[in-house]
Formats: sequence, structure tokens, C-alpha cells
Amino acid sequence: MPRQRRTFTAEFKRQMVQLYENGKARAAIADEYELSASALDRWIKQYQQSGSFSEKDNRSTEENELIALRKENERLKMEVDIFKASSADHGTKVNVIKQNRDKYSVSAMCDVLQIARSHFYYEAKQKQQEDDITKPIVEIFQKNRKAYGTRKIKSKLHERGIIVSRRRIGRIMKEQGLVSTYTITQYKPHKASCNEEQHPNELSRQFSQSEAKRVVVSDLTYVRIQNRWHYICVFVDLFNREIIGSSVGPTKDAALVSRAFASVEGDLRQIQLFHTDRGSEFKNKLIDETLATFQISRSLSMKGCPYDNAVAEATFKIMKTEFINQMNFQSLQHLTLELYDYVNWYNKHRIHGTLGYMSPVNYKRKALKKVV
Repeated sequence: MPRQRRTFTAEFKRQMVQLYENGKARAAIADEYELSASALDRWIKQYQQSGSFSEKDNRSTEENELIALRKENERLKMEVDIFKASSADHGTKVNVIKQNRDKYSVSAMCDVLQIARSHFYYEAKQKQQEDDITKPIVEIFQKNRKAYGTRKIKSKLHERGIIVSRRRIGRIMKEQGLVSTYTITQYKPHKASCNEEQHPNELSRQFSQSEAKRVVVSDLTYVRIQNRWHYICVFVDLFNREIIGSSVGPTKDAALVSRAFASVEGDLRQIQLFHTDRGSEFKNKLIDETLATFQISRSLSMKGCPYDNAVAEATFKIMKTEFINQMNFQSLQHLTLELYDYVNWYNKHRIHGTLGYMSPVNYKRKALKKVV
């Protein structure tokens, strides 16, 4: 049976071009929306020249090749690190496993180095009794942007096989002068009256979701660069609290939100509901067209009620405490690079109490394994 020819509206083509101009890679757009590379290049070229659409057959594969090489390099890194110690003595092998247990599976390393797991855990426990516990506590605290208190430090120590009470951790932190950035309880404003508008609060504070990328919340915050205010927009997946999209810019407008949409990996049609406050940057023609094209429903908080967007508000509280207030940004490029680094740490490494002290990425991986 011959394959049915697909047709695309002019608005859909324009949205694809908009994603590209906002920074999304050609290859990603073509793959996520099942487009041919030549068709996408044709739309981009003609839109930039005349606003209509024409043919183009070639596109660069350098970015895809670079991503593939990085993934392959990361996969081989563990094998290289571990095989270096394959001919070492028993004590050296134990130390190699201990030093790399935050990066690699203990079972995998024991298999490669031919050490029984029971031997490793026994020696690690004996070593723990001899070593001063202060060093790993200070290391975890400094490594995680001075944001962890006794609960999270205890959880991270437990991952290393170190069992320590919160009281002892607190005492050592006090002795070392380690004070978490979370020391002051913020004032919570009372719910304000609001007037109904066209789009109601469809989310209705259902912040616990069982499907990834089904419901996304968003908000904006400000940050000073030199003597001028700039803005950050983030998209948070309610399933695992992962920051799936972000953007920065000198103005608080729809273009900032549009760039955040373009930074989201995957097909935007996976998002079923997009919840925000009632800021004008979220309710305008550009965002309305984006939501309509990708068939995303809108949900708006009630006026003057931050609780309706509590997860986005809480995410920015975390970002201000752990990131924005700790930095002195020199330029927009500096902010962009530092934000990329922070989001990477936030998603892949920062443990969350609401996720059972797992990172958002690890939480999603565990959930996917359960489904399989």
C-alpha cells in the first residue's frame, strides 16, 4: 500500500521555522516532528528570504556527529577508568571502587576488577570506622552549592555507604562553620481575591502527575547583570520536577517564553497542559499561536494567588537561594553559561525531598523501569 502523503499548514511550517530561529537544531526538529531534513531546510531558507517556502536538499550533520561522539566517549570512560586498576593489588582496587562509586555501579566495578561485593563492603565499613567523617560532609556541602542541610547530606552519605546520624552531621557542620543557604523561612502571602477571565485554572493545584511532560508549569524571575535587570524563564515538568526548558534575556516578553519553548527536547505535542500566572508575557498572540499549533491546553492561576503556581514559585526560590544569589554575573553570555551548568546539576545530580531524595533524571529513569 503506497504511503499517504503528509500535508502541512502554513502556520505549522512557520512554527517549525520559529523553533529553529530560537535556537533549536535542524536535526532535532526534523526528528521530533517526523520531517525530512530537506523539507525543513526548504521552509527555513524560503521563510528567511521571502516568507514563502521553497526546496533545499542539503543540511549539515556536524552537530549530530558531535553529540554521538560525546555519548560514545561517556560510555567508554567508565571502562577506561576501571580497567586501569585491573592489575593492581586488592587495596588499590577497593580504593578505585570507593572513589568512583558516585559515578558507576559498585556491582559493575566489582565484576570488572574481580572483587566480591561482600569483600568490598566489609573493607569499606572498616575504613569508615577509621576515617574522619568530616571530609565527606564538607565535600558534599561544597559540591552542592552550599545548599544541603543535614537531611540531604545524610542521604548522600548513605549513597556512599556511610551511616551517620543527623545530630552528628549537624555538630560537624557547626564545627566547620557550614551554614546552609536555607536558613530563613519565607513569608507566605495570603490568597488574594481575583476576577475570572477566559482561561480558568485547569490545573487546580494537582501538582502530582504520573506521566512525564504531560503537565508543564512556567514562571519568570529577574536577575541583575552589572547594573541592569535581566530575566530567566523556566519550564518545569510536574512529573519529576525537572527543568525541561529555559531561556534568558534582557526583556520580560513573549520572545523570552518562545525561546524557552524552543529549548525543550522532544515533540512539544507531548505537553497536554501549560500552566502559568496571568503575566502578559504568557498571554499574547505569539504564545497563543504556539499553543494552538502544538495542541497544548492553557491553564492560568487566579489573580494574586501564587499558590496556584506553587511548584514554579518553589523552583525559583531554590534557584535564587542556590544559584542567583551566589553569583555575580558579568554579562548575558556569562548568565547563559552558568544557567546551563546549574540546570544540568539540578536535573541530574541535585536530590529532591519530594522525589524520595533522588534527582529528577534518576526519578524518571526509575519510573520508566517500573513501567517496563
